[in-house]
Amino acid sequence: MQLTERHREYWRKNLRLTGILLFIWFFVTYVIGFFAKGLSAITILGFPFPFWVGAQGALIVYLIIIWVYARYMNKLDQEYGVAEGEE
Repeated sequence: MQLTERHREYWRKNLRLTGILLFIWFFVTYVIGFFAKGLSAITILGFPFPFWVGAQGALIVYLIIIWVYARYMNKLDQEYGVAEGEE
């Protein structure tokens, strides 16, 4: 199957979004945890910041990442005519 320029553009946009969201996931999961000791002076609702991120913040960020990806991809699919249910 030959990929047209339109297919390549669709995948470029898809991969760029995936890369950005994976960077955010990596930052929240590993980078904040790596600097947890230095960030423990910051408190949110009485809890140290690293504890809050690990217990609540990371889960919220993961849900936002999923929501952003689904919403953006639905728009992208409609823009390029590959949305489900379109014939």
